[in-house]
Amino acid sequence: MLNGNIQPDYADVASSLIRQIPKDKHAGSAVCVYHRGVCVVDVWGGVKDSAGNAWQSDTTAASFSTTKGVLSTLVHILIDQGKAEYDDPVARHWPAFGTRGKETITIRQALSHEAGLYRITELIRKPSEMLDWQHMKQLIADAAPVHEPGEKHGYHALTYGWLIGGLIEEISGKSLQAVLQEELVDPLQLDGMFIGMPHNELFRRAELTKGVSRPAAPREPWQETAAAWLEVGLGHLGVELAEFNSALNPFTEEFDWNAEETVQAVIPAANGQFTARSLARMYAMLAGGGVIDGVRLLSEARVQEIAQVRSTARDQVLFINMNWRMGYHRAFTVGVSAQNAFGHYGYGGSGAFCDPSRKLAVALTLNHGAGTAMGNSNMPRIARAALRAVDRLS
Repeated sequence: MLNGNIQPDYADVASSLIRQIPKDKHAGSAVCVYHRGVCVVDVWGGVKDSAGNAWQSDTTAASFSTTKGVLSTLVHILIDQGKAEYDDPVARHWPAFGTRGKETITIRQALSHEAGLYRITELIRKPSEMLDWQHMKQLIADAAPVHEPGEKHGYHALTYGWLIGGLIEEISGKSLQAVLQEELVDPLQLDGMFIGMPHNELFRRAELTKGVSRPAAPREPWQETAAAWLEVGLGHLGVELAEFNSALNPFTEEFDWNAEETVQAVIPAANGQFTARSLARMYAMLAGGGVIDGVRLLSEARVQEIAQVRSTARDQVLFINMNWRMGYHRAFTVGVSAQNAFGHYGYGGSGAFCDPSRKLAVALTLNHGAGTAMGNSNMPRIARAALRAVDRLS
């Protein structure tokens, strides 16, 4: 059973959401859809924690890599304000960053995952280090690229947050949280968008059903042999599993994403707490050419530049073509084409995107699910229902 509002033409979006919410555990979700600047779907349902408390209108959920789309949007806003240029070296604004082969890395390359700084396992020894914002920024500033910047692209699964978040602070002269509040939350009147959640807002958050990342279990001898053969076979195809692990698996010990200290920390590539409503409204601004309800945050020309695909080659970490834009990837869908759509999805199934050609924005938050680093089938199925609804109205 869902709460909220939905225009009848978008009923399939609600039906898709209902089918996704498991009935056998504390699970809930929310979906919001904007079309032509108008909210046409704003629904939620299920439960948000193990105590059985219902998902509410203002419930936020940890959205993992969906956070990267918010972070990227902040950079574009600052650039549109004339505070930096895409082809500026990051070190021009962050002098401490300009060492060990990083002197020429541009903002454009950093946004497009071309900086070669994705190996978090070479930066930290234990995952609890990720809770220390200043420490992680310093590690990124001191790191060396694993390839010539700009020549390849590899998904900065966790390091993107400290790289881009640190850049935002250096450009603006303010804390990342202040920039988020002043440049997105306040102008768009967003009801739930946090990177590092304040203590007085913690009551709103949903509890992840699978909130603990653990070290990999020891392999049996036959598993070691099978893994070795697999790595050799994939190596012939130019795929290195070690790169995936280096970017996504620093979990040498348990790390609890539900812990209050984790939720309150600033981990800008992974621990954003959002309502679907806030994500959808931000992307509706992008879908509308930088403006919504008379509030302009980006020029139309800037949005067109953001939407341009930077690379169609296979990603070094994810092994697939992500169609990277500057800070966003293609919107994965099933059964319907959305070539102009872009956004960011996250582990566990959350995601948000816009399709400027359709003036459409879609967002999903949830507290259940697993899958790949880029989510699972939840968001593509929601996307299909929303895209088909819009196309039927065209």
